[in-house]
This record gives sequence, structure tokens and C-alpha cells, in this order.
Amino acid sequence: MAERVLVTGGLGYLGSIVCEHLLDAGFEVTALDNLMYGTGQQGLYHLCASPAFDFIQGDARDERVMQTALRRADIVIHLAAIVGAAACARDPILATSVNVDAVRLLAHLRSPRQLILFPNTNSGYGTTSAETLCTEESPLQPITLYGRSKVEAEQILLDSRPTICFRLATVFGMSPRMRLDLLVNHFVYTAVKEGYLLIFEKDFKRNFVHIRDVADCTLHAIRNAATMSGRAYNLGLDDANLSKEELALKVKEYVPRFYIHFAPIGQDPDQRNYIVSNERLRQAGFAARRTLDDGIKELLKGYRMEGRPLFHNAA
Repeated sequence: MAERVLVTGGLGYLGSIVCEHLLDAGFEVTALDNLMYGTGQQGLYHLCASPAFDFIQGDARDERVMQTALRRADIVIHLAAIVGAAACARDPILATSVNVDAVRLLAHLRSPRQLILFPNTNSGYGTTSAETLCTEESPLQPITLYGRSKVEAEQILLDSRPTICFRLATVFGMSPRMRLDLLVNHFVYTAVKEGYLLIFEKDFKRNFVHIRDVADCTLHAIRNAATMSGRAYNLGLDDANLSKEELALKVKEYVPRFYIHFAPIGQDPDQRNYIVSNERLRQAGFAARRTLDDGIKELLKGYRMEGRPLFHNAA
């Protein structure tokens, strides 16, 4: 009998890809989502023909909904979250409720037999000199509510075994539920659609990872849960510890007309600045393999499929 996986936030940017990968690998998958983005969340329609796929409309903060959903789950991949510093700052009460309270509820309701996988963010490393690689032992110093809430959630789940946490690098790549606020996705979109970009603090660095490498790592963790459980793992691409300048110039290789202005004065609201070691995950048997070049070419194809955005002029 196939193992049964519950994916909360299953219709989101990452969940849409993870559900697809799980089904392809032979799991039974139930996606739970509250459909807060309405008609923008149609990304799993193509999975409905599979007898191994099901969907629950509900909120991960609702105890009754979660009790029902957990009843048939062997594994839980908890993706339901208010994601990004800007979204959390816009509604701090909602962000805390979804990012922390829902996780506390999950930890309370789960049974000891249920494995939880929690894709976190590595933004908890905050602002560093970006000269020394951050490992899982490095101090967590989140500088936004988003980072603080995810760090708190990670600790709640690591205290509730069995759990595997991933501190995700900045994710890139196409998804049925697209996100344009992520740095690579945003830079490529801006290059194609607007042709110019103003960048503050061009030397600030970040690590990056392709969305399908995240999905592949999820499968790897399920298969190796006995040895990986109880720890957090940085999940990023080893050769993608890049500054914003380096990333923008990489995009320009594919969009030569892209005009980039590096502002000598001014401050980016996002003050994250760090580079990351993924050695612990590599020792556990997994390494991301899809390159930034792969992602940029993928994004360029995807953005060609987009029609005129709402409220834009025809030109």
C-alpha cells in the first residue's frame, strides 16, 4: 500500500510542484489549501484525474480540519504559510497565526508515527559579513517577522519528533502558482517585461535553489527519514552563493538589452546578506543539481506564455 502524504498549502508556489513529484513517485497525495488567492490557484487541476490525488479546502489553523486531514496521513509536508517579509509585515497578526500558531497546532495533533517535513527559509541567518559560510550551527538572527516566525516554527517542530527541516535558499523556477517576488524570478521577469532594474546594495549576497531540486530533496528525505530525522538542513545550490550584482549580470547574459543601474546611495528594505554551506545535506546524500542557467532559460520560456497583465497598457 502506498504511503499517504498530506501537503498543507498544497496549491502554493512550492506545493504545486511537490504534489506532482510525490504522485510521480507513487505516493498517495492529499493537498490542503484555504484558496486564499482565489482563481489564481488552479495549478493542480491536471492532477485531479489521478485516483491517488485528493484535495481538502480548509485552513491549517482549524483544529477540526486538521484532525480530519491528519487521520489518513503517514507523512505531512507543511507548506501553509504567509511567505515573504513584505507579506508578513503587511498583516503581522495573520502572519503569526499562520506561521506559528498553525505549526503549534500541527505539533499538538500529530502522532509519533507521522513524519513531518518542514521547508523553512534560510533567511533566519539575517545579515552577516557574507564572508563566512553559514552552517546549521551558525546563530539564527532573523531580521524580519517572516524570519522570526519561521525560526520559531522550526524549533517547535524539531522538538516534536520525527521531523526534518530544510532551510531553503531563495527558490527560483516556474510553477503553476507563480511567485514574482523571489529574486531570480523577479530579475528575469523585470528584464523581459520592463527592460531595466534599479538595484540597491549590489554586493549583498544570497544562496539560490531550483524549485524542482526542493521537490526532489523532499522525496530523498522521505526515503532516508531514519537517518535524517531530528535535524535542520540547508538546501541550496553550492555554486549559487551570489551577490545581487552577479545575479543581475547573469540574467543580462540572456537578455542583453537589460539595463541595470547599481545605485551608490539608498537602501534595500531586505537587508539579508549571507552565504550558505550545504555540506550537511550533501553528507546525507543529496545535492541540488539544476543551475541558475537552467532556471533562467526556463523562466524566459515561461514568461513568453504570459499575456498582457491586468491593468497594463497594450504596448
